[in-house]
Amino acid sequence: MANSQDFTATLKEMMGAFPMDTAAFEDAWKTSAGYSEKATSIALDAAGKTTDISMGWTMETLGRMGELAKAKPAPTDYAQAMADFASAQMTSVSDHMTALTDVARSMQAETLELMMSAGKEVADDATANATTAAKATETATNKSASAARSTTRKTTAAAKKTTEAAASAAEAPKTDAN
Repeated sequence: MANSQDFTATLKEMMGAFPMDTAAFEDAWKTSAGYSEKATSIALDAAGKTTDISMGWTMETLGRMGELAKAKPAPTDYAQAMADFASAQMTSVSDHMTALTDVARSMQAETLELMMSAGKEVADDATANATTAAKATETATNKSASAARSTTRKTTAAAKKTTEAAASAAEAPKTDAN
């Protein structure tokens, strides 16, 4: 029977080969959770306000319908009651739709403000990361240039010694073997 391989050790080894800054992940998580909380608060506040507006509108309509349903002494009174009901409903529709629009506008402004602050934070983080990377690059470049200067000095010194040794050898008295 085939046994399945346990990849736990392999995965730990692989993840250990890639050093990670978990603080950055934690900060990103906290930031994301904070924005999510704010966005949810905006949505729930808007939902509560629109529910209150709708419930008020419903209660007004039901109250008017109660007046409409009452017995009237003359047939013309029913026509007048219907006209009054329709007029009141048109006014109510206008008022409540305006109130709902105000809630939507307010929610839109709060959401836009939240997104703008998130964008600003991302831009600030990107700037900080770019600055850190630039400093690291500058440090590495300086180290590389220093190593290159050192190597050049050593090479120049070695070449000078070789040249001097060759010159000394050339100046040495020659003996005739003849």
